[in-house]
Amino acid sequence: MLLDSDGIHPDWPAPPGVRALFTTRVGGVSVAPFDSFNLGDHVRDEPLAVAGNRERLAVFTAPARPVFLQQVHGTHVVQLTPDTPDGTVADACVVQVPGLAATIMVADCLPVLFTHASGTAVAAAHAGWRGLVQGVLEVTAHALREAAGEGEVMAWLGPCIGPKAFEVGVEVCEAFVAVDHEAAAHFWPLGHGKFLADLPALARRRLQRAGITNVHGNDSSPAWCTVTQHSQFFSHRRDAVVLGSTGRMAACIWIG
Repeated sequence: MLLDSDGIHPDWPAPPGVRALFTTRVGGVSVAPFDSFNLGDHVRDEPLAVAGNRERLAVFTAPARPVFLQQVHGTHVVQLTPDTPDGTVADACVVQVPGLAATIMVADCLPVLFTHASGTAVAAAHAGWRGLVQGVLEVTAHALREAAGEGEVMAWLGPCIGPKAFEVGVEVCEAFVAVDHEAAAHFWPLGHGKFLADLPALARRRLQRAGITNVHGNDSSPAWCTVTQHSQFFSHRRDAVVLGSTGRMAACIWIG
């Protein structure tokens, strides 16, 4: 990953004119437990601090405006237009015009950025386990192809909860295996109905089944884990029980 003062820049062969960014928790004005670059306006952080952080993000993505969705762990994809307001309910979005940044907020869930090889359309998806098993990546890829036409689609997986930290119940394992029997290879039993799950690997399987093999970013190694990399990333699972809440990071992609 390419870490700069404004966040992580995807290292992938995106077409000219496609720009992307994943923010870290560093560089904002929020105080603990949202320190310091929290972009979530629903986590009890001071509204003025969130507004300041969002203004800072807008500088990084300028002249594109980040559009913040109300994410509900579903599969709805919205096509962004200049009048799309923040708070639009969706878990993925597609952009075909300059001036708008498809934006997904996370704090353990997997952000996935997409670009069409033509550079004429990009997309972003929020892939927690619920959205992933429901097919949010496949729906997003289909919407991107509908927008841009024939041509290759590539994807970048951002930081998320890693396979040594993502403990789930048997129902999560069963939900994935019911759709794809070979997904069982990405669950490790802990006993008492609990498993460790590899969320990025499960996402790669879903992308491959959707015909997307040009995939970059999160390879499930420790450096990408939001839970264990305390200084770089917010983590809901790590922080919410102890601190009461945590901040949110953003994955953005736009046509610049």
